[in-house]
Amino acid sequence: MLPASRIRAGQLWAVMMEEPEQEELFAGSEDPIDLEITDSLDLHAFAPKDVKAVTIAYLEEARKKGFRIVRLIHGKGIGVQREIVRSVLAGTPFVTKFKSGDEFSGGWGATIAELNVD
Repeated sequence: MLPASRIRAGQLWAVMMEEPEQEELFAGSEDPIDLEITDSLDLHAFAPKDVKAVTIAYLEEARKKGFRIVRLIHGKGIGVQREIVRSVLAGTPFVTKFKSGDEFSGGWGATIAELNVD
């Protein structure tokens, strides 16, 4: 099992995007959260206001761990979480492509992303 990582979403966002003013998006999210980094993240466990920050932080940690393919489970619902996740994926330079999961990996309730870990 991989060790849990401690991440501060606002700081990670500022480093990734080189835009420190974006940290205000994550006000109240500065307390570290222990997460076991695997190739799948179920976003149901997080408050909707934290989904963007968690997704950004997770992708960076998954890349550091060497995962080339990850699954983000956002649920089917009305598509708000899915659009947040896909917006983050589209804006992340090391994400090479993404798509809905197949019938065995969550269908349109999950998004599969390929990461460039080189």
